[in-house]
Amino acid sequence: MLQTVWVSSPGSWALQESNCHHQSKKRSWKCRFVRTIIRHPCRRHASKRSRKERMLRKIQICICFCFVSGILYEISLLSSCVFSYLPMAQHYLTPEQVLNLGKSIIFLETTERLEPPPLVSCSVESAARIYQDRPIILFMRGLTNETALDMDTSYAAFSLLSSMKNVFIFPLQMETVFQETPLLQWYNQVVPEQEKNWVHVSSDASRLALIWKYGGIYMDTDVISIRPIPQQSFLAAQKSRFSSNGIFGFPARHKFIWDCMENFVLKYNGNIWGNQGPFLMTRMLKTLCNLTDFQGTEDHSCQNISFLNPQRFYPIPYPAWSRYYQVWDKSPSFNHSYALHLWNFMNRNRKVVVAGSNTLAEKLYKTYCPTTYEDLIQNAKHRDLPGPED
Repeated sequence: MLQTVWVSSPGSWALQESNCHHQSKKRSWKCRFVRTIIRHPCRRHASKRSRKERMLRKIQICICFCFVSGILYEISLLSSCVFSYLPMAQHYLTPEQVLNLGKSIIFLETTERLEPPPLVSCSVESAARIYQDRPIILFMRGLTNETALDMDTSYAAFSLLSSMKNVFIFPLQMETVFQETPLLQWYNQVVPEQEKNWVHVSSDASRLALIWKYGGIYMDTDVISIRPIPQQSFLAAQKSRFSSNGIFGFPARHKFIWDCMENFVLKYNGNIWGNQGPFLMTRMLKTLCNLTDFQGTEDHSCQNISFLNPQRFYPIPYPAWSRYYQVWDKSPSFNHSYALHLWNFMNRNRKVVVAGSNTLAEKLYKTYCPTTYEDLIQNAKHRDLPGPED
């Protein structure tokens, strides 16, 4: 444990030094250590010191103070409490600086839209609340380095999310992301305008590169976090013998992710939806293990990778996705789940959370992203206000 020694005057130091002789042997080494770092002159000899020597002592004290401050700063960066005790100027940090803190939760927006809808905001907010000691990063394709993200922005979701101390919003620069990965060659050859599923394919590629470079957890922007995920290396089973790529986590430089990137390029087919996504994860996992059906709520293990039960993220399967937007007589507890995937891709009818509807999705918003829900209510009130022509 680090202790701070306050030195207010020569007399007070002499008192502290004299007290050292009355301490037990167990603490004597601490006294010697403190005297070694800062040897404050005794009062009766102070007059004999030259001005130069006194100045030298002051410089030594300043250097010691700076050294200790540097150590404390480094410890705070490595501490799990970094966001609780270290004030950060979010707008001046680069993606690399934040990602290098480790264990980031990463979201991607590969469309050009600049106003995250409520479900995206809820996903990011819920992660920020569940993982308060980890950076939550939203990469957006529509942003540029010149885009100003401040509290006065006209985009309400930016203000909402930027106000959270561990949330960061950055431009998604794919060429930079793909550097030093097998995906760079593919990216330089592909023509986005000719790709049928470019929004999805570019997202599939970006999440692999980011997790391989920096480690952490990737989540789709329609995933609501409800409790921390304990595993570090995991894939999420969407159903027995089939892996999703909507949420997964690995340490940096994990071989499985590198192999996935190589297979992405080797078997690339942008015309088949999911070929570089869940089908890629599934076929790569099958090269390592013989996948079997899940029984109950147990997880499977494949070498050093946890293959998590569908109940962890997909307790409501995709054919029943609309149940999230229905009223339940008794809401499920989701006791076996870490997060909930709301299947936004299946939501072709654009069902949304409506304040006062009492749907399951509304209850999830109230519980896990209350700030987003409050903003939803305020926006609904503004829409209901009569206009000048009324």
